[in-house]
Amino acid sequence: MRWSVPLLLISLGLLAGCAGEQSALSGGGQESDRTLLLTIILTAGSAVIFLLVIAAIAAAFFAPVRVKRWLASNNIVIWGGIAFPTVVLSALLVYGFLALGAGPASSATAAGDPLRIRVDGLQWWWRVTYLGDDGEAIESANELRLPAGRTVQLELTSSDVIHSFWVPAYAGKVDMIPGRTNTLTLVAEEPGIVRGQCTEYCGGAHAFMAFSVVTMDPADFDAWLAEEAGPANLTGTQGERAFLQAGCGGCHTVRGTSARGSVGPDLTHVASRRTIGAGLLPTDRDAILTWLKRHKSLKPDNLMPAYDMLSEQEQASIADWLGQLE
Repeated sequence: MRWSVPLLLISLGLLAGCAGEQSALSGGGQESDRTLLLTIILTAGSAVIFLLVIAAIAAAFFAPVRVKRWLASNNIVIWGGIAFPTVVLSALLVYGFLALGAGPASSATAAGDPLRIRVDGLQWWWRVTYLGDDGEAIESANELRLPAGRTVQLELTSSDVIHSFWVPAYAGKVDMIPGRTNTLTLVAEEPGIVRGQCTEYCGGAHAFMAFSVVTMDPADFDAWLAEEAGPANLTGTQGERAFLQAGCGGCHTVRGTSARGSVGPDLTHVASRRTIGAGLLPTDRDAILTWLKRHKSLKPDNLMPAYDMLSEQEQASIADWLGQLE
């Protein structure tokens, strides 16, 4: 009885990971559906084999002599110790290859021209660029938007160290290696919001390198992308002047202004994103102000300067302005 409460708490903690925006068991995409099925098959098969082994061990201790002799026979060693594992593991290997080969890569042709998105991992945020057939590149950051039901090709790379891109609801993780581009093809089946995470340790703020994935109706996505391509919708304000005078434009781009920096995230439509700080805070004016004041403590080791020289009024003006850039 003394172990019942701790075991119950541990079980509840494990079950808590089976749902939510970053669950590997939600099955929101074609690849994740197949991966989930393979996981269930492996788990169920492992449980059955485990129980058979436990039963054999129990029989070796407590069964009648006749059963013990049968367990010690050459037939059990040959069929149970050699033939059975060989057949089972070979079947699982073939099934695994078939499951991977029948994945989104084969559905890309049937789904028509895929949407191409380049995702660049940096310490500790994500540069997201939507690539058009006409060579147009529309840049965003820390959020991925997808059209439901359409094949998407993600071109994954890194500008500094090795990162790893993982959206468990849609697909398996893929490493992002400097100087190399890996491609992940996926189909998000229905509109919804899930969460992704860097799953390769990449330095001090690695745990705070997340992103949102927003899957939209295709028509809504097209409208959003057309708006995303445009300049900032509010210029000539006191907040913009404070932003530029503080030198923020040396690291950030805000299209429609003189800010052309590429070191940090593009902020042209930052207020339309779900979070700031790569999944750290929900986006609103107060959260932006909090980030300006406390980003070094909220996300240790992040590369943004402290900007302690900004007055309270300047910080508030910048937060007001950025909070309206939708």
